[in-house]
Amino acid sequence: MTWTGSMFSAAPDTRVKTTVRHRIAGLVPDDTVTRRLAVQTLINTLGNGLFMTVSAVFFTRSVGLSAVQVGLGLTIAGACGVAAGIPLGQLADRLGAKRLLIGLYLAQAVGLSCYALVGSFPAFLVVACLVTALDSGGRSVKNAMLATALPAESRVRSRAYLRAVTNVGIGAGSALAAVALSIDTRTGYLSLIAVDAATFLATTLLLRGIPAGTPAPRQPDAPRGRRLGALGDPAFLAVTALNGVLAIQFSLIDVTVPLWVVGHTHAPAAVVSAIMITNTVLIVLFQVRATRNIADPAPAARVARRAGLLLAAACAVYGLAHGVGPLPAVLILLAATVLQAVAEMLSSAAGWALSYELADPAAPGAYQGLYNTGFAAASMLAPALTTNTAIRFGLGGWLVLGALFAVAGVALVPVTRWALATRPSTVEETA
Repeated sequence: MTWTGSMFSAAPDTRVKTTVRHRIAGLVPDDTVTRRLAVQTLINTLGNGLFMTVSAVFFTRSVGLSAVQVGLGLTIAGACGVAAGIPLGQLADRLGAKRLLIGLYLAQAVGLSCYALVGSFPAFLVVACLVTALDSGGRSVKNAMLATALPAESRVRSRAYLRAVTNVGIGAGSALAAVALSIDTRTGYLSLIAVDAATFLATTLLLRGIPAGTPAPRQPDAPRGRRLGALGDPAFLAVTALNGVLAIQFSLIDVTVPLWVVGHTHAPAAVVSAIMITNTVLIVLFQVRATRNIADPAPAARVARRAGLLLAAACAVYGLAHGVGPLPAVLILLAATVLQAVAEMLSSAAGWALSYELADPAAPGAYQGLYNTGFAAASMLAPALTTNTAIRFGLGGWLVLGALFAVAGVALVPVTRWALATRPSTVEETA
């Protein structure tokens, strides 16, 4: 401490250290369950990052498939992933989400290991469909487990922590996979597949410490359609569809923007890495902060509307990178990346709140399965949609894509109001 007149004040270096400690503490989950889930997510996504980075190269250079075969196989596998979410979510309500998730992780470890045996397109197709269905269904079941294992007031914030950790894990896995890519041997690729499979085995051990939780009892005043399950809830179906449209944005960073940079701008190809790094860093640093004050459906819908409008702005800015010099193109692309990252954080947080708070608490698996199906469908359709708008038609295509995001975001406000009006025993809120 230092003496200043009649007051004591902390020395500058002490204040800095205290501020840093507080910032670090703010990045650490408050509860034990979320911390354990964060470790589980980090291990699992590290393995996923390893495999995702080398998979296309492995299938073409080691297995001997053509790029067309790989693309077709992954598209069909994506359809299997879309189909798996709802039935596995419903099964989670019957068997228990935690128990089923452990089984799915064990099965996925086996499925990934089977890639080592693939030597033809039919074999690749069978294994890819199995692994993708297990992966998509596993996300639905995990979301159902979070719905019961975490307190309602902390679910959205916990999901934000887990998403930040996911970005760290995938980024670290991708960086480590660069070693295997530089060596370019079948043994190296198979080693990474084995590591990815091992992460699923390790995460099953960590899941044992997560409370299983139990769905809430079915409410006697549930509407007749609700008793048919999530598919009989038209308001939730509409929310899922609109969030699915917003989820198309995730294809921009992975597919559309790299193609746009390389084929339609004068920016150097290296800016693609800068765009991905910028997106990842922003998500890791600010995703948790983006969840503030949106735990309830009405404010979440307003945040989703803002996200849709920001996505529209980002698309317009991306389109402006065409026809300008290298430096202006880089600056424009990075500005659009920041806009998209902010929209991504807001739409993700809003989507978590809507998917949990509008779901029937007696059937979390069925509702999370349906919600995840919308996301899976968007992942499957997005590359074709975004390349046939933005990449094919340039700025005009980007504007059409942006309008789609804006309409979906704006529409979520009245649709959420409709959903709230159809929830049993729900206090009226104004979206």
